[in-house]
Amino acid sequence: MAGRQALGRRFGWLWAAYAASAYGTGLGFGALPLIAVLVLHSGPTQVAVLAAAGRAVGAALAVPLGPWVEFRRKRPVMMAMDLTRFAALMSVPAAFAFGLLGFAQLLVVSVVVAAANIAFNAASGAYLKSLLPPEHLLVANGRFESTTWTATTVGPPLGGAAIGLFGPVTTVVVDAVSYLLSALGIRAIGGREPRPARTDTPRLRAGDLLAGWRHILGHPVLRPLLFNSIVVNGLIMASEPLLAVLLLGPLGFSPWQYGLAFAAPCVGGLIGSRLARPLAARFGRHRVLRIAGALRACWPLGLAFVRPGVPGLVLIVVVQFGLVTCCALFNPLLSTYRLDHTDPGRVARTLTAWSVSSSAAIAVMTAGWGLLAAVTGPRIAIAAAGVVLLATPLLLPRREKAPLVTGKQAANLL
Repeated sequence: MAGRQALGRRFGWLWAAYAASAYGTGLGFGALPLIAVLVLHSGPTQVAVLAAAGRAVGAALAVPLGPWVEFRRKRPVMMAMDLTRFAALMSVPAAFAFGLLGFAQLLVVSVVVAAANIAFNAASGAYLKSLLPPEHLLVANGRFESTTWTATTVGPPLGGAAIGLFGPVTTVVVDAVSYLLSALGIRAIGGREPRPARTDTPRLRAGDLLAGWRHILGHPVLRPLLFNSIVVNGLIMASEPLLAVLLLGPLGFSPWQYGLAFAAPCVGGLIGSRLARPLAARFGRHRVLRIAGALRACWPLGLAFVRPGVPGLVLIVVVQFGLVTCCALFNPLLSTYRLDHTDPGRVARTLTAWSVSSSAAIAVMTAGWGLLAAVTGPRIAIAAAGVVLLATPLLLPRREKAPLVTGKQAANLL
């Protein structure tokens, strides 16, 4: 099978490390807000601040990390970020055990983890580009995407059961340990990684902070893809808490029904991620990217028409299944396109700029749609997000640009 194409032992360890942290994140999904509510008895405002501020401040702190990661060996950076996340998360059960846990600590942990996530993703993307030839990148990204959705399917239900059996900080411990396992997996990759050399000046310059954005905004395809991604992801994420309020409040859904409505459709993530490579091979990457990108914008409006009872539950599952399938098909193609069209000396800064922009947009849109829901109600705010999403395919690039060819790749072609 093409989907089981061998990518080598080193990629196998990288994938195993990714799987360990992905399943830990799935089990620990929503753990910090849950602790804020169950342990610290925080109100809705504090929980919203925890979600939005952690993402926004973490993104701001990650801005200088892009150039810092760029000119260092990527595996040590990845292990350092894993250990940073491990230490930050383990501080929560430690403080809880001694009765010292407070909201400020949860906020700091949220910020540290968000910044470390961005730095880790930038380093891992750059390392993946150096590890595999271009023709294997889509296979690798498809496997990462499939792992993400598998973890999202099984993680939250198991995490909820673990919290019920063993207490509110259980999943935080599991999530923390998963980052330790990830660091061990990355260390097991082995091999010698050359230190990236600066071609201009040996010192970090202020202009390096903006190099990723300059590359994206100057690229005729990456620029519209960034704008499309931050708007689509921002509106989808901004609608999620509003949908939770609508389902668990006025519509009277039970918690298990709410969990089922979002866990079952994640099967579509497995389908979409596995279809990415064969569809791209048959119809072309750019065409599939555009079609999947357009289709993922068509589903969320249906959530505004949800009703109580079984019909409403079925509607949510169908809409979410379609959305997740399209996103899982789109995401590996987008990740591969970014790597193909960014030279090796700029990958970490480009991925950092992309993640920072996305995180900031999600934080702003979540806050904005929360205010809109306070004025109009959650159903109207969800409908407004769905209507705006229908226009986002206009931001998708219409033409494809030839990928970059490095000197090493050019030599291989001769």
